Amino acid sequence: MSNYYYLVSQLPAVVFSSDSTASLPISFDYFKDLCARFLDGSVLEQINNLSLEPPKEPVDSGSCFLNRWYGWERSLRLALAQQRAAKMQKNFDCPDAATVTQDIQQLARTACAFDSPLEAEQFLNKERLKMIDEFAPIDAFCADAVFAYGVKLLLAARIQKFDENAGMESYRIIYDQILGESK
Repeated sequence: MSNYYYLVSQLPAVVFSSDSTASLPISFDYFKDLCARFLDGSVLEQINNLSLEPPKEPVDSGSCFLNRWYGWERSLRLALAQQRAAKMQKNFDCPDAATVTQDIQQLARTACAFDSPLEAEQFLNKERLKMIDEFAPIDAFCADAVFAYGVKLLLAARIQKFDENAGMESYRIIYDQILGESK
């Protein structure tokens, strides 16, 4: 417990902003280094393996937060795949259909309805942040709280990489390649 207190008390708040030029309070690498000073064993291993991308197959991580977060994110990605396949009039067999709830299907429908991919990602990131906060434990001095902080930091770093001009340029290149291949 005291190790978690010393670790968490050194972690600065992660504040989300729509401004992609805002800097993060710490990098994810610094976060992992700080965790290595206070934690060890399987907790440190899980921190080193934290990701915004869930494992393809559900795996019990031993962490209530990580199990809930990865399960929710996996379901969201499956629902998004279903929506995109339906838009393209393709069949998509959802391997975990039972875990894709109506709420998650509605999130996917809403995200796919945006004209701008950037607006859709911003919408999804707000929902992801809301779920991280919902799944985070009340006790701020435990492994799950540190995992939640790490996932939030990864999400903030991902948001910071968004650049509308670079995204539009990439979109145009991909679009031109598709049109060039279909001619």
